[in-house]
Amino acid sequence: MTEQSALLLRKQLAELNKNPVEGFSAGLIDDDDIYKWEVVIIGPQDTLFEGGFFKAYLTFPYDYPLRPPKLKFITGIWHPNVAKNGDVCISILHEPGEDKFGYEKPEERWLPIHTVETIMISVISMLADPNSESPANVDAAKEWREDPNGEFKRKVACCVRKSQEMAFD
Repeated sequence: MTEQSALLLRKQLAELNKNPVEGFSAGLIDDDDIYKWEVVIIGPQDTLFEGGFFKAYLTFPYDYPLRPPKLKFITGIWHPNVAKNGDVCISILHEPGEDKFGYEKPEERWLPIHTVETIMISVISMLADPNSESPANVDAAKEWREDPNGEFKRKVACCVRKSQEMAFD
């Protein structure tokens, strides 16, 4: 299986390098390890995250695409669907099958047809439109629901500023 997943990941990386997708860039952390990627997500226009450069690591399991990768922000980001340690919590990255809590339909969860591109597009849309129903960061979700233009906006603006400074280190 390892051979196949490595081949698939190389193909997806080559495709992204040839035809970049707006909103993010992707590359390997270490050229010798196809299973660990570094992605930079550009804060989507007309959102609080606009202008930010958010670095994250995408780590693929050896049985990819049967199981989803993990996505973890390295750049600090204040968002209801990103845990304080940077782990991204969205349906598309959840193990396939039934949700034992009943929040998600199986088709909203991981499917082997997903690619790095579909994952990243989901993450970008998550930035633009947080889901505060099943938050990974309860404090951010509470601020987003109660006062999106107050404390939440201030914290996000701070993250965007820091991400811009880090982008040029």
